[in-house]
Amino acid sequence: MNSFVIADPSLCIGCRTCEVACAVSHQSAASGTVERDSGLHLAIEEGHLVSKDSYFQPRLKVIVGSKVTTPVLCRQCEDKPCAKACPNNAIVTEDGHVKVYQARCIGCKSCVVACPYGAMAVVVQEVAPAADALFKRPQCKAQALKCDLCRHREAGPACVEVCPTQALRLVTPEGLATINRQKQLASAEAMLAG
Repeated sequence: MNSFVIADPSLCIGCRTCEVACAVSHQSAASGTVERDSGLHLAIEEGHLVSKDSYFQPRLKVIVGSKVTTPVLCRQCEDKPCAKACPNNAIVTEDGHVKVYQARCIGCKSCVVACPYGAMAVVVQEVAPAADALFKRPQCKAQALKCDLCRHREAGPACVEVCPTQALRLVTPEGLATINRQKQLASAEAMLAG
């Protein structure tokens, strides 16, 4: 069973700290920092944090509605509808999480359509042409982005670490078994009392 991050909408205040932590943690796997002199160019448009820089891409999205505010991110599904929809087998389970092999991704958006949580995104970035390319103008490369549980960080998911209200938590298979056992005991005790 895969680990996953889950959000408690009753605790989320919509601060978007998780989005920023996610994007920053993926900028440099070694340092976890954005290496840029001019700073980040962020804005909130239609209730969403957006970047004016193509390199700033969180792998989760905070949804702010009239009745709910919560981060939406990959649930690391066991049956992976996104992977089943991918024509290039770019989405696989590896080391207990669902991973996207960017070299295989063609940006077809089949995974975006298939994801029942809306947790997949395809972004297009400009990349430098290969050294042996016939034409030397920049090219576009599509990438499917989703939560990867910050596998590059020993401390685990950056969003869980920075959430000021602890609305996000990492659920492991062991933790899920403990939660299930607690619910079973509470149910049995309620039946006995009632």
